[in-house]
Amino acid sequence: MSHDAHAQNDSIFKVGINLTLACFLASAVISTVYYFTAPVAAKTKIDMDNKARQGLIADAQEFKAVEGKTGWFAALKDGKVIAYVVPTESKGYGGAINMLAAITADGKVIDYAILKFNETPGLGDKAEKPAFRKQFAGKTAENLEVVKVPTDKNIQALTGATITSRAVTKGIKEAVEEVTAFTATQKK
Repeated sequence: MSHDAHAQNDSIFKVGINLTLACFLASAVISTVYYFTAPVAAKTKIDMDNKARQGLIADAQEFKAVEGKTGWFAALKDGKVIAYVVPTESKGYGGAINMLAAITADGKVIDYAILKFNETPGLGDKAEKPAFRKQFAGKTAENLEVVKVPTDKNIQALTGATITSRAVTKGIKEAVEEVTAFTATQKK
C-alpha cells in the first residue's frame, strides 16, 4: 500500500510539473505574439481614428491633439484651426452613446459620428444615418433642441426613438458648449 501512495504522489508531482511547463510555454507564446502585434495594432488604431476625424472634417489637412483636453483634436488647414473634434457621451434608450462631434471654432456643428451605442435596431439606430445627422449641420447650441414637429431651426426627433434623438442632441449640444467655452478662453 505504501508503494501505491508513493506512486500516486509521484504522479501528482509530474502532473504539476507538466502544468507549470505548459503555462510557462503558453505565456511565452502570448508574450511574443503581443510584442510583435502591439505596435501594429496601435498604428492601426491611430489610422482608424484619423480616418474617422477626416470623415467628419474633410477640409482638414492635419489633426493635432489639444493640450489639456483628453481626446480633443484641432483640425488644421493651412496651419490654422478650422474646427475641433471632441468626444462626447450621452445616455440613450439602450445605454451610453459614445460619439465624436466636429465643431467649428465659432461653435457650430459640422457633423458627428457615433462610435458605440446599443439602441433599438430599426428605430434608435437611425441616429447614425445621414438623414438625421444632416439636421445638425451649422446649428449652434441654442438650436440644438429636439422637437416633434419639423422646423428648420431645431432637430426633428426620430419617429419612435425620441429618447435616442434627445440623447444624441444632448451630447452634441454639450460638445458645442465645451468648444465655445474653450475657444473663448483661447481668445484672451
